[in-house]
Amino acid sequence: MPIGSFADVWANTAPDTRDASRPFLLSPIDLHVVKAAGVTFPVSMLERMIEERARGEASSADGIRATVLDAIGGDLADLVPGSPEAMRLKQVLIEQGLWSQYLEVGIGPDAEIFSKAPVLATVGSGVDVGVLAESQWNNPEPEVVIVVASDGQIVGATLGNDVNLRDIEGRSALLLGRAKDNNASASVGPLIRLFDEGFSLDDVRRETVSLSVTGEDGFAMSAESHMQQISRDPADLAAQATGAHHQYPDGFVLYLGTMFAPTDDRGEAGRGFTHHVGDVVTIASSRLGSLVNRVQHAESIAPWSFGIADLMTNLARRELLQV
Repeated sequence: MPIGSFADVWANTAPDTRDASRPFLLSPIDLHVVKAAGVTFPVSMLERMIEERARGEASSADGIRATVLDAIGGDLADLVPGSPEAMRLKQVLIEQGLWSQYLEVGIGPDAEIFSKAPVLATVGSGVDVGVLAESQWNNPEPEVVIVVASDGQIVGATLGNDVNLRDIEGRSALLLGRAKDNNASASVGPLIRLFDEGFSLDDVRRETVSLSVTGEDGFAMSAESHMQQISRDPADLAAQATGAHHQYPDGFVLYLGTMFAPTDDRGEAGRGFTHHVGDVVTIASSRLGSLVNRVQHAESIAPWSFGIADLMTNLARRELLQV
């Protein structure tokens, strides 16, 4: 049964002006487990290493970045994780005292794959995304998100923002949960595009994802991520997430990682980029549409309160559950 035009539903989605009695957009996923792969692009791998060595202090990043780049040398774009060449680089870095857990998952055989958000906790396009009020160094992470069926087959794709709190994760990798899983910290959308004759995994491999950030202070920034520069193939990442070692009866979605790590100053010199409340983040691609979110503090966004029990109760009330 039609519930309204897309234009009307979109117009009613913004949280400040929404009429809750009328349809509005939700995240396009529901009971899927939400996973994320980290350190899958050489640029983001280096930035995670810099965060670690800076202990979350943005003001130290520039000097550390120069030291690390000088020590590594060359272009890492063609380095295959787990290859003999990657293992030789690992040994060189160990000898120079520059080895890092982020380089381990960046060029080693095993990918970093973690749980990004609980089931039903993602948000969609047109609403707020959350960063912790305590974070002073954070940024968006525009990513392609693949949709994986219960049998492990990749069946579609969408866009996502794997919001990153660089200062908190930089203090310790063991704070990954606090840095990554907060109220409205995982956005997905605007839709899932299923694979068919006109769109396939090869199109995902060739996708270009654009990012723009506009602030209430007049700040503007734009960038692009090219999936062809990913160091681990999406099929390999999906295979590392599921198989004989781990099953997902309801399927899962997997953020594929980002090459976006802004380093230009926003405000005070040497502090790099960080979000301001009110920033509008647009993540887009020609095949997957536009995911648009406004940045707010996670503590001030409406709390996540609709869980699995609520979903089952809702379906039962509408007589949609079948034995």
